[in-house]
Amino acid sequence: MSAPLPIVVSGAAGRMGRAVIEAIAADPRAALHAALERPGSPALGSDAGGVPVTSDALAAVLHGRAIIDFTTPETTVALAALAAQARIVHVIGTTGLSDDDQKKIVAASRHAPIVQSGNFSLGVNLLAALTRRAAEALGPAFDIEIVEMHHRHKVDAPSGTALMLGRAAAEARNRPLAELRLPARDGHTGARPEGGIGFAALRGGSVVGDHTVIFAADHERIELTHKAESRGIFARGALAAAIWGASQPPGLYSMQDVLGL
Repeated sequence: MSAPLPIVVSGAAGRMGRAVIEAIAADPRAALHAALERPGSPALGSDAGGVPVTSDALAAVLHGRAIIDFTTPETTVALAALAAQARIVHVIGTTGLSDDDQKKIVAASRHAPIVQSGNFSLGVNLLAALTRRAAEALGPAFDIEIVEMHHRHKVDAPSGTALMLGRAAAEARNRPLAELRLPARDGHTGARPEGGIGFAALRGGSVVGDHTVIFAADHERIELTHKAESRGIFARGALAAAIWGASQPPGLYSMQDVLGL
């Protein structure tokens, strides 16, 4: 058996960071190499699965072979540059990235493998594949609405998963999501344009993540739904992506690539 993959977890004190550390501890193929948090975090110096939480990203990346990163756009872009220099795999679950942020990630992927996904769950990635197939088969006669709900603390909307599902539907119609995405509705919005993709974001309680893709035509409706009940499913998926990505050449990959969907 090969040595466990040494992994750096960024955002180690956050909800997803803690879940990833638990997943690493349960998998003999991986080992926690370093735990990163932002400067000034109250978690600095505390124990995170056998290593102290640090804010020194450069030292953390040294001798690591993978980074799993559920943080902020600013942190993710900085880590992408470090991972590119170190030639190690960078698993990105951060959402809310701007177009400029994404361009920097694409540039970093020319030097190291990056696995980026709005959601690392097997079920959600299957949902994306089904969404693409349904959008292609049903055509523009079916309106597409994507409804998502998350816990009250989530700061971006629509969720990265909702946007991933929207991109899958748009790709099936051979158009970029930016051209088909409908603006948020408020007030007198007028009739719904044909072929558009709408989003609704709900927030409340401790909901981990619910996503429904609705295909609605005259007199019939199809709904595809995924409900996440634990962050563990995302953590295990991200860990699988890191292990897979560590043996890949530089490039920008998705969870669809990891799962072979």
